[in-house]
Amino acid sequence: MANTSTRTLRLLSLLQTHRYWPGTELAERLGVSVRTLRRDIDRLRELGYPVEAQRGVDGGYQLAAGAALPPLMIDDEEAVALAVGLQTAAQGAVEGIAESSVRVLAKVVQVMPPRLRRRVEALRAMTVPAGWGGPGRAGVDPGVLTTLALACRDSEQLRFSYTAADGRHTDRHVEPHRLVPFGRRWYLVAYDLARHDWRSFRVDRLSAPDGTGARFRPRDLPAADAAEFVRAGLENLPRPYQVEVLVDAPAATVRERMGRWSTVEEIDAEHCRVHMTTDSLDWPTMALGALDADFRVLNPPELLDQLHNWATRFNRAYAKGR
Repeated sequence: MANTSTRTLRLLSLLQTHRYWPGTELAERLGVSVRTLRRDIDRLRELGYPVEAQRGVDGGYQLAAGAALPPLMIDDEEAVALAVGLQTAAQGAVEGIAESSVRVLAKVVQVMPPRLRRRVEALRAMTVPAGWGGPGRAGVDPGVLTTLALACRDSEQLRFSYTAADGRHTDRHVEPHRLVPFGRRWYLVAYDLARHDWRSFRVDRLSAPDGTGARFRPRDLPAADAAEFVRAGLENLPRPYQVEVLVDAPAATVRERMGRWSTVEEIDAEHCRVHMTTDSLDWPTMALGALDADFRVLNPPELLDQLHNWATRFNRAYAKGR
């Protein structure tokens, strides 16, 4: 049996992973008697954790909402994901919470063990911000991101499997350069050693990255930076969407809010024309919605269909919430 402090932390971790735990099952997971489990539950309550109990043969326990926020138990991957999310918010990705995000980030990083702090710092240093767009898709494993970031920082060659858009699987051997978040995706910019050329890889199509231990001398990227390289690659896609929109807002304001993934032409003091090239209409839709300004879509027609579909869903949600 583990000592009392270790067992209490284990109990807290289990309660935070399930909405409800039958008492007998929870005691079995901890390797203690039901009576000892009750004492451990009481100890958590004394520490400020609101644990509710359901009595009876099928009785059990669950964490409830309390009057104050007690300490949370999170694993390594969750800690890295939390820090990355706070960094994104601290950079202004979510309006109104940048200052509080900086304060929370400072607290989280301060208490991180060195091994986790190293991963978080590598991801921050090896990421080239691309302006509007926020973090990558939720489906991207934070562990994969930090593995890539560390290889970029340490100039270590990588091997990984990659699935192309047509479904073909290939093994890649690269010299990683930088990570770029664009829209709701992440991209790895790297020099492909087999193809002897620079490439950008969608991280959600990349699996099993593994450092080889071989170091390399960084090469000169054929672009101003990694973000520009990814943008140029998207413009060369066989059938990208060429978005053109008239916006009722000053060009400087639109440039600040939309970042580098658009070209903004000033029409007059209160109007501008926006051009975007993308392989998905999701992020232009979200970017235009976040402008807080009226706009008119000139191209492509598919964007009008997308706006109509989103507006219909939002109207339904509004009607249900009234």
